[in-house]
Amino acid sequence: MHISCAFPPSISTPDHIALAESLGYARAWCYDSPALYPDVWMVLALAAARTSRIGLGPAVLIPSLRHPMVNAAAIAGLADLAPGRVAAAVGAGFTGRYTLGQPPMRWADVAEYVKTLRQLLRGEETAWGGTIIKMLERDPVEVPLLIGADGPKGRAVASEIGDGVFGSGRPPIGDDLPSWRGVLTFGTVLGDHEGLTDDRVMDAAGPALAVVYHGVYERRGADAVDELPGGRLWRSTVEQASAERRHLVTHEGHLVRLTERDRAAVQAGAELLPQVSLTGTPAELRDRVAGLGDTGVTEIAYQPAGRDIPGELERFIAAIG
Repeated sequence: MHISCAFPPSISTPDHIALAESLGYARAWCYDSPALYPDVWMVLALAAARTSRIGLGPAVLIPSLRHPMVNAAAIAGLADLAPGRVAAAVGAGFTGRYTLGQPPMRWADVAEYVKTLRQLLRGEETAWGGTIIKMLERDPVEVPLLIGADGPKGRAVASEIGDGVFGSGRPPIGDDLPSWRGVLTFGTVLGDHEGLTDDRVMDAAGPALAVVYHGVYERRGADAVDELPGGRLWRSTVEQASAERRHLVTHEGHLVRLTERDRAAVQAGAELLPQVSLTGTPAELRDRVAGLGDTGVTEIAYQPAGRDIPGELERFIAAIG
């Protein structure tokens, strides 16, 4: 199993990726959610210039955000900066769509986009938008394209056309899936005598639990989020915003920090942290990682959060070994 890392991109992320390389992480993934974070390609290009070994790539690209030629050119450019180190994951969208007030894309459209992207990278002509397009004046490039998917429709696309599959929280399981099976994880390593509601733990792992409230509200609605500890209070504060602006407040601080709106709910539901994230003692985390390996996971992408990203990267890799 490979131990990788993932980041909501920021201006500091290239430095964090350089540190991750020195610590032995296999790959660094960066999110594509422009309403929340800086441009993923700018951050990855800076990281490529500061590293020499670690794998790099976006996870996951949202097709509706860019014409396939734009992403093909960006992938090829990153491959020039980091030869042999680039992979890209493509998905239907979570925050990259919800923060724009849009639901996830149809998987049929995602599949068509990935097929087009692969043809462009291979230097082939392909059809898009009613015309023939091709990457001109550059050599073909082979870059693995993974599918970011948690549900059956997305995993069917991964089985059909993906070089790998990337899950978020839930390990990708299925005999028909590609052999490259990654899972995005969050959390923090608990020190001696630390509790789940301690300030440092809330700072580092709280955003992982807050995303559960965000996702349940968007995907399953008010009744479902009300069933979570503190969920009704969380929802009542979100719904103070007008309906046309609610998507702007739901995802504030997404995977980076706890807003005051999130904090009260996360404190109430702190006992859920070990269930929804890799939060626990070093021994507990080693057992959890071994269990993921037993399901067929070949890569864990750990996303640190909070005010001490370097410390979280160091603690996690030291705990896992």
